[in-house]
Amino acid sequence: MSDTPVIGVLALQGDVREHLIALASADALARPVRRPEELAEVDGLVLPGGESTTMSKLAALFGMLEPLRERIAAGMPVYGTCAGMILLADKILDPRSGQETLGGIDMIVRRNAFGRQNESFEAAVEVAGIDGGPVEGVFIRAPWVESVGAGAKVIAEHGGHIVAVRQQNALATSFHPELTGDHRLHAYFTEMVRAAG
Repeated sequence: MSDTPVIGVLALQGDVREHLIALASADALARPVRRPEELAEVDGLVLPGGESTTMSKLAALFGMLEPLRERIAAGMPVYGTCAGMILLADKILDPRSGQETLGGIDMIVRRNAFGRQNESFEAAVEVAGIDGGPVEGVFIRAPWVESVGAGAKVIAEHGGHIVAVRQQNALATSFHPELTGDHRLHAYFTEMVRAAG
């Protein structure tokens, strides 16, 4: 891998464009990923926000579930925001019927924990490992993490709830940093991809 890692954004549903812009600003070569052959060409992957049930069903439809699970299990760096956090969880507290996860982080998440769409909010979040003060997080029907296992490290909390977790090459936030113009988390993830390469 060159000094410019190739980072994909799973482009089945959700705020793909905003992640592509944020990654490009963090000096990554960013590209949408919809098919297994596109997944094979990236050094790391972002799982965007959206609707986690829909995303898992579309991933199955596009033949992506198993390739995604295999790459994540093999250590490919991955960053999930909001619905992406749900996809990375080993367990969902209240899954919709037929909802599957990719796994990768030893955590239990609660869907829509911060409330419905009209209860969306922005908050300043202190994230361990991110310099320069709090990150502005946008919470839209956001999940939170109920609990983490021994392998997972809590890197941010808000209102007494876990909202960011890292486990080896997997990173997850319940909020959307890509909607704020603050690209420090994308830069942090880009560094994770570089280090893994």
